[in-house]
Amino acid sequence: MIRTNLGRKSDPVTTKLTYEDYLKTPDDERLELLDGVLTLPPAPNTAHQSVQAELGWRLAQFVREGQLGHVFFAPTDVVLSDTDVVQPDLLFISRERAGIITSANIQGAPDLIVEIRSDSTAERDETVKRRLYAQRGVKEYWLVDPEAATATVLLLQKDSYEQDAIYRDGQTLTSPTLRGFTINLSEIFRTAD
Repeated sequence: MIRTNLGRKSDPVTTKLTYEDYLKTPDDERLELLDGVLTLPPAPNTAHQSVQAELGWRLAQFVREGQLGHVFFAPTDVVLSDTDVVQPDLLFISRERAGIITSANIQGAPDLIVEIRSDSTAERDETVKRRLYAQRGVKEYWLVDPEAATATVLLLQKDSYEQDAIYRDGQTLTSPTLRGFTINLSEIFRTAD
């Protein structure tokens, strides 16, 4: 029996899917594999997309100008294990760790992951993915909430995250991982209205 969670309740299942199974899914759907279960989140709303575009553009510009590494947007497969393949909204991989970038996907933990809150994904981003990213060694994790106009920066401490800061609309976010990167949140949230 194949384990899926495609937006509907299903019977208990016994078989975990693997990355090999994941590769057989349609490539025109934004699927993720979490602990061997396929999930299909709904398309993000326009506020989410607006924040992703604005923040992603600024991150990419900063990283490119400093020749610091690479920024990717969803959908980009990040293979964290044989049973965990995610597609974060934004991710950064440092130049020193560029070896995890392949032509097909990312093989390992990015240095920084950004998830932008949607009603349909918030619980998973704040619990399942938070634990998974910490277990797999993602150094910095941002949870961005367009509705509340906040960004929570979490830093990896051993095998779990500690909150570094919560930034609100009008405040300037800084990143411990991307030293020198700053952005006034009003610049990313103004387009989400």
